[in-house]
Amino acid sequence: MSKVKLTIIYYSMGGTNYQMAKWAAEAAEEAGAEVRIRKVRELAPQSVIDGSPAWKAHVEATKDVPEAASDDLEWADAIIFSTPTRFGNIASQMKQFLDMQGGLWAQGKTMNKVVSAMASAQNPHGGQEATILTIYTSMYHWGAIVAAPGYTDTVIFGAGGNPYGTSVTVDQNGNMIGDAKAIEAAVKYQANRTVTVARWIKNAKESQ
Repeated sequence: MSKVKLTIIYYSMGGTNYQMAKWAAEAAEEAGAEVRIRKVRELAPQSVIDGSPAWKAHVEATKDVPEAASDDLEWADAIIFSTPTRFGNIASQMKQFLDMQGGLWAQGKTMNKVVSAMASAQNPHGGQEATILTIYTSMYHWGAIVAAPGYTDTVIFGAGGNPYGTSVTVDQNGNMIGDAKAIEAAVKYQANRTVTVARWIKNAKESQ
């Protein structure tokens, strides 16, 4: 059977969601998947970015990460999204990327992708669950198959116990707060689960 192809699409200002994307990629590759990490296009004016040293530094540090495109979705068997929370919703940069996929959706090329999502916010109850569920709502329209971690492993509780997807709290500079090892374990478990579900589906399709 062929390898599962996973695209991880993130948006990050301070680096937390990028770090989660890297942890997810590491676990997925260990599980035998072929992985792409892609950032969504930045929409904020450069003058605003320059006004935040942490944001500016992160943009510079990730300048070589390719931007996400429709091809990255079409290529993938599975997709993991990671985004900050904005007033209980996904970041506008991620929203625009999703909104631009109408052509792919109209061709039926978003169907049966296995999808999972992660999020961050500046306090423990800052809307992370709502943000993840917002992504999943779009995925239902896409005809995707949501593979949330649920309470299927004890590592979920170590990272805060969010059954919809790994969620973290960050400070005003975007730095992760909490037990980084526990969060890493939850992210890697979620990625492994996503790849496993995608493999089940891919193998079943290839054996038909």
